[in-house]
Amino acid sequence: MRSKILIFRSKSATFGAAILLFWIFVALAAPILSPYAPNKTVASRLEPPSKEHWLGTDYLGRDVMSRLIWGTRTVMTLAPLATFLGVLGGISLGLISGYSGGMVDMFIMRSCDILLSFPSLLIYILIISTLGPSALIMVVSVAVGAIPRVTRITRSLVLKERSQDYVSAARLRGERRWYILVREILPNVSGPIITDACIRVGYAVIAIGSLGFLGLGLPPPTPDWGGMINEGRTWIFHMPWMVVAPAIALSSVVVALNMLSDGLKEAAQQR
Repeated sequence: MRSKILIFRSKSATFGAAILLFWIFVALAAPILSPYAPNKTVASRLEPPSKEHWLGTDYLGRDVMSRLIWGTRTVMTLAPLATFLGVLGGISLGLISGYSGGMVDMFIMRSCDILLSFPSLLIYILIISTLGPSALIMVVSVAVGAIPRVTRITRSLVLKERSQDYVSAARLRGERRWYILVREILPNVSGPIITDACIRVGYAVIAIGSLGFLGLGLPPPTPDWGGMINEGRTWIFHMPWMVVAPAIALSSVVVALNMLSDGLKEAAQQR
């Protein structure tokens, strides 16, 4: 409880949390807030902003504001889910690697080194190009890219903790390995992992936006901020709002997550 209070003493963390809550609200209330159906042609193509269409219309005559609102669901659902899967996989491998040592540790870490030798975007493209673009494949590809980095962080934390007295006491009590890892070590290394996870959600947001921009995101006509930027770039000098609006939305989520991460770091240092 005290750490939660300390988080909200940070202005940056409070501001970041407020931005995230705003976008979460938009995602949940999309059917109510959206003035039009996101995929419906409602006016002439490439209309400028007006009272009826605050952000104008796109090249198919769809309301840009409505697509921006519905696109919030893509980001606020897929990015946290991909991060959760990546962090879960990385924590599991990091705990096993750091606690076991020996050949197990070497095998896991060399596998992570191989994955880290490739750019993350290349891994995403290889997976999606092989399995086809869909929400599930996009989540899996982003999660796979996060696993080796979370594994390395978790392993380094476990290496510091496994020689502590409370771990030795658990071994003397005859506790099983999984009990020691999950009930003894994990709670003591969770702080830095949670902080890193907040930053990693921001990476996932950027990754999903980048994949949408490259045409490897959700299949059309599903609203997607990255896809909207890609669709509007042809008319960026004549209809800049088609690109600027989703770009600002995407950036605001990333900035908010970084602010929240800074607040978590400050809370951890003051505990």
